[in-house]
Amino acid sequence: MLNNYFQNYIPILLMLAVVALLACGMIVLSYLLGPRHPTRQKLTTYECGIAPTGDARQRFSVKFYLVAMVFILFDVEVIFLYPWAVIYRELKLFGFVEMLLFILLVAAGFAYLWRKGVLDWTKSDSGELG
Repeated sequence: MLNNYFQNYIPILLMLAVVALLACGMIVLSYLLGPRHPTRQKLTTYECGIAPTGDARQRFSVKFYLVAMVFILFDVEVIFLYPWAVIYRELKLFGFVEMLLFILLVAAGFAYLWRKGVLDWTKSDSGELG
């Protein structure tokens, strides 16, 4: 029984092995066969065809990072909502109440972030939530 269970995964493992060998083979062949003629022009930075200006190490506003973190949080919410939506009918009332509590918790977090001004771009860049 156990042996038969693992036999179902042999095609997947075989596919992973072929993909890994193909990827490694392409990298090695590219390294071995590719031209290597570094010139001064090839070693300069490339920014969309425009000559780079200024220093690349300038400071960014903390708001960019806060918005990125809020985006990740709501992206994770969608990751949890999708499987629930797929098996919604099997979960009945318990699953509905459970997901309703989850959505209310996320909405409360969103209201907190909104009240603290994380999404308001007109305020100063203090970078603090509290």
